[in-house]
Formats: sequence, structure tokens, C-alpha cells
Amino acid sequence: MSNNRGTQGTTRRQFLGRTACAAVGMTALGHTIFDLQRIAAAATLADSKSLVCIFLYGGNDGNNVVVPTGAGDYAQYASTRSGLALPQSSLLSLNLLSATPGDSRQWGLHPSLKGIQGLFNAGRTALVGNVGPLVAPLSRDEYLNHSVAVPPQLFSHSDQTVHWQTSLPDQPAKTGWGGRTADLLRSLNENARISMSISVAGTNTFQVGNVVTQYQVSPDGPVGLTSYVPADQGSNPSSNAIRSLLARTYNHLFERGYSGIFQRAIANQELLAGTLSKAPTLTTQFPDSDLASQLKMVAQLISVREALGLRRQVFFCAAQGFDTHGGQVGATPLEGTQADLLADLDAAVTAFDAAMTELKVADSVTTFTASDFGRTFISNGDGSDHGWGNHHFVIGGAVKGGRIYGQLPTLALNGPNDAGDGRWIPTTSVDEYAATLARWFGVAQSDLPVVLPNLGRFGTPDLGFMG
Repeated sequence: MSNNRGTQGTTRRQFLGRTACAAVGMTALGHTIFDLQRIAAAATLADSKSLVCIFLYGGNDGNNVVVPTGAGDYAQYASTRSGLALPQSSLLSLNLLSATPGDSRQWGLHPSLKGIQGLFNAGRTALVGNVGPLVAPLSRDEYLNHSVAVPPQLFSHSDQTVHWQTSLPDQPAKTGWGGRTADLLRSLNENARISMSISVAGTNTFQVGNVVTQYQVSPDGPVGLTSYVPADQGSNPSSNAIRSLLARTYNHLFERGYSGIFQRAIANQELLAGTLSKAPTLTTQFPDSDLASQLKMVAQLISVREALGLRRQVFFCAAQGFDTHGGQVGATPLEGTQADLLADLDAAVTAFDAAMTELKVADSVTTFTASDFGRTFISNGDGSDHGWGNHHFVIGGAVKGGRIYGQLPTLALNGPNDAGDGRWIPTTSVDEYAATLARWFGVAQSDLPVVLPNLGRFGTPDLGFMG
């Protein structure tokens, strides 16, 4: 990322270190090459697909995203949630296309989610209930008796974020399930001019692979080397200095490696900037928010995927601020931090879906949400504390929407899903959620264990929400 600090007094070693972050591209120095191209024959080469992760950092309170609307169920919800409870009259109705097996309860959405309500009722959005990291299927008794392993450091932001993004809570984190998916399918991008894994929200574990490296852009486009102007025609002293450094012949292995990384960074920046300059102009209006700006850039990158030689793309976006220990609600439950954050999410996702329809690629783009964890069902006053299982949306033209998948928890303290204070023990693992997305994306059934080594411990490798 550019800054206003000059380079005077900076050593070459310091200069190289400070600019290395811009060099993430097609190949990273020192990566172990682990060939997984055998999947290519099992995939369809003619299609293009994009997978878009929206990570809600901080732990979104799913208990106020999906709320029971039946009289008795709502009364229990309101009694337990106290000051956090949303008014029953404010809840947005969900018109289920089919009943959830074994669950006759009726549900509504937070009033800030009118756009997502419309997408759900139109069959373009699915809701997956009570998802979270698990080592193995787990009951309340097993949790209380410590007879089945659980993910380490439960309720910790950093640890649970890593567990969500790797889906390997019982192993040291090395790669993410998005990165492992990209490794398997990279050969579909045989004419790729840039990485298939692009983050618009900075470094993340989700996209870390053994072979494919995440390429980072900003909501405004590719991030260049600090103080380097590609088209300055020799008039910029800093740019001239960089060109001089890169034109040298280096004998030392590391110096040659660093020089190559910087050259690729410059080439990738110029390539992507040039390609995006020819992207079609979208008539869809995106709101003025950070997440919407990220998704607008993703839409632009999808619009030029053919020019970039990409048949598969994995994107990472993020929204911050969901750690609502306080201020979750305001003067009324319809106000406050969560209401504002969900309104931003709703507007951004709705605009992105409209842009995909405008580009005529809605059936080949799937967006899904993830978050550190859910939050406690009980209130701590004007907020909620760290939880576990949570509810998530999957959005796109290929989604079998208008339905609830998995199991929404029994909303009762000391009930069958309660680990304490309404921290819901997940009934659907991240493995199952991820596997359903990976299969749609093109991973063969036989290769799912490469992406999700623990998947065999769980009973539903396909939750059914993808067409």
C-alpha cells in the first residue's frame, strides 16, 4: 500500500523488505510445489465459476439475524434475549419453498436485511443453520463430559477465525480450504495471466494454498510498489531508482529471487490495471461502504475473467466490527451497531447480486458468509458475548434458495444445543458447509478429502443447497 514517506535514507535491504508485500502474484519464492493437477480430467473445461467469501470479523450475532416468529417460540426468544430482543412486528418473513425436515418453526430475518429477504423469497439465497468448526460430531453431553475433542481455544477470535478458514481445528494451520480448493483446480486456468485467488480485504488464511498464492488488490484496484509510477516515462526519480535496481544482474540466490518477485509485482500491476481499464461499465449502483466497494471490485474482476484467462476465481472480502459486547442495540433494538452493520451487508450483497445479473453471470457466481463464531443467546446488558455455532447465507443463481439447510438450534438455555449461556454447539460442521461449495466449484467427490481432510467424520458431505 502506498504511503507518503520518502525513500531518502532507506537502505536497499529496507527498501526491498518494505515493498515485498506488493509482490504477491502467480508464484511465491520458496513454495513447495505439490502437484494436484489430476483433478483436471474430472472437471468441465467449458464453464467458468467464481466463489466469493464474505467474512464478518468479530463474530456476528446470528440469534438476531434469524428469529423465531411463532407465538410461543418468539415469547421464549424475547424472554431470554431481554433487551436485545427484536420486536416481533419488525421481523421480515421468510417464505420457505419447502419445510425444514424435523423443524416446524417459522422464522424471520432482522429488519435490516430487506434485500436478502427478497433474494431468499425469490429462491436465490439459502440459509444454513448453526454452522461452526468441529473436530467430530458433538452432543451436549459429550461436550460437558469432555469425551469428544473440541476445537482448541474455543470462543477466541484469532483461533476460531483460523479454524473457520482452514477447517482443520485439530491440526496446525498451514493452508486454508479456499487455497486447497484453488490448488486442486488451478489447471483449469491453464491460460491464467494472474492468480485465481484474489483478496480485496488483505491477507487471510482462507486463501493460503500449497501452490496457488493469493494476490491482493484494494477496492480501487491493484496495489503497486511504493513510490513506483509505471507510466512516468523516466521523469520520476524513485521509479528510475527501482528500474535501476531491477535491471542489475544479481549473483546471490536471494537477491535474484527478490528481484524476480518485484518484477512480477510490477508486471501484475500493469497487467491488471490495463485489463480493468477495459472492463464493461456497470450500471448497477453500489452503496458507499467499504464492503460494497470490495464487492464492486470483485464484480469488475469477474467481468474480465475471460481476458485474464481464468475459468475459476476465489475471492475474499470482509467486513469488520461484529464483536458486539456493547452497543449491539441502541435506544431501541432496531438501532445500534448490529443494525447498521447488517444494513451495510444487505445493501452490498444486494448490489453485487444485481451486478452479477447485469453481467449475465449470476449462475456461475456463488457468494457465502462466514464469521469467527456466533454469540451468546443471553444478553450481557446491551450486547452479547463470544459463542460458537452461527447461521450463514449462500447467495447466487446456482443456489437452491428459499430453504433452510442444516439444523437451527433449540433456543433454550441448558437445551440440547447449549454449551453454556446459549453458545450453540454446531450441528453442521464447517467441513460440510465447505464441501458443498467445493463440489459446486468443481472438486470431484473423490478429491474432497484433499480439501477437507476431516470431512469423513461427518455425515453430510453435501448439504444440498447448490444446484
